[in-house]
Amino acid sequence: MSVNVETVSTLERRVKISVPFTQINAEVDVRLKKVARTAKVQGFRPGKAPLNIVAQQYGLQVREDVLNETVGSAFTDVVREQELKVAGYPRFEPVEGEPSAESFEFSATFEVYPEIKLGDLAEKAVEKPVAEVSEEAVDKTIDVLRKQRVNYETTDAAAEDGDRVVVDFLGKIDDVAFAGGSANDFAFQLGQGQMLPEFENAARGLKAGESKVFDLSFPEDYHGKDVAGKTAQFEITVKSVAKAVLPEVDAEFAKTLGVADGDVEKMKGEIRENVTREVTRRLKTKVKENVLQALLDVTPIDLPTSLVSMEVNRLVEQTKKDFQSRGMDVNKMPFPPEIFTKEAERRVALGLILSDLVDAESLRATPEQVRSVIDDFAASYEQPEDVVRWYYADPSRLEGPESLATEDNVVAWVLSRAKVEEKALSFDELMGQNNA
Repeated sequence: MSVNVETVSTLERRVKISVPFTQINAEVDVRLKKVARTAKVQGFRPGKAPLNIVAQQYGLQVREDVLNETVGSAFTDVVREQELKVAGYPRFEPVEGEPSAESFEFSATFEVYPEIKLGDLAEKAVEKPVAEVSEEAVDKTIDVLRKQRVNYETTDAAAEDGDRVVVDFLGKIDDVAFAGGSANDFAFQLGQGQMLPEFENAARGLKAGESKVFDLSFPEDYHGKDVAGKTAQFEITVKSVAKAVLPEVDAEFAKTLGVADGDVEKMKGEIRENVTREVTRRLKTKVKENVLQALLDVTPIDLPTSLVSMEVNRLVEQTKKDFQSRGMDVNKMPFPPEIFTKEAERRVALGLILSDLVDAESLRATPEQVRSVIDDFAASYEQPEDVVRWYYADPSRLEGPESLATEDNVVAWVLSRAKVEEKALSFDELMGQNNA
């Protein structure tokens, strides 16, 4: 077998391979003899047909199989001998020109992995957010938990923000009712943006039994295309108004949060632990994002198009499954690959950089580090030991914690070399809340 390796571009290579027909013919003969032992040929008992008759019936298929396997094994041998790091899948083609009478000639075009040269991190600024878990943060979390357990009490007072209002309404455009423009016993909470501003403004200040007629202009980009950009006249009648009543922070409230004895201070301690754990997780996530971006910024890299294409396809399929899980019909939705390309390129680049960095700097997680991650996961469950046993019951389950622990090592390695700039974040900023 003769081989010729050609550099097509920075990452693309083409290998021309020639395999003697004598080698291929010999393998075809061997396989035909095996086939002949059991071949069923009309006019002959199974396995008794002459070899030339068997060749007439099975020869083409056997030869095709041999050629396909020859192409694959020959390419594998070349990759091993030439120490080529193939990215993606090769494209096999017959060699152009007059076919050789002595050998089977084909070419394989493929990409190789790029050489990674990590840039200098010494002058790279990496932002490291920091945040404290104050008593105010714990109190805000308790308020959120109270709102999740809110009760409503009917009132004769006028409706205001925060109230749950039940209404009947009828909308018309040019005195004609339209689809979706009417409802009875429709409930919503004022001030939460569930309805268009004009609708909420009309309900605000009304008492049970009161009605109001008002105009409502639908936005040009309204999801209902039949009414988008049009003005409708609505009549609204308030059926009931209910005030939100938050539960008191007492023993009963503590019991609803799983504190069996109703100890309020114990409840607050557990909430503080959970908030601290969540704050730590979010801070780690933000630092990791900044570290990964820093690695991308200082490490220019040529990306194999085959790997990017594979990642695009994976993201498309992942998005389709996500939409399907939400009950959407993906067969009626376009998924243009180009909208996934940028994210695919980022993921491929990070994968290549991290793989090289982890190997070069021996940053792969130790068993002790993996156990630490698992213990952290388990701490939020009532029976942590059961969670730990579940992970170690199947080695494949350790892949996730091992990956996270390895990422922690990468983050620590980068932060030890880059210019770290701490940035204080408020609890609301970190948790993505507003002050309303």
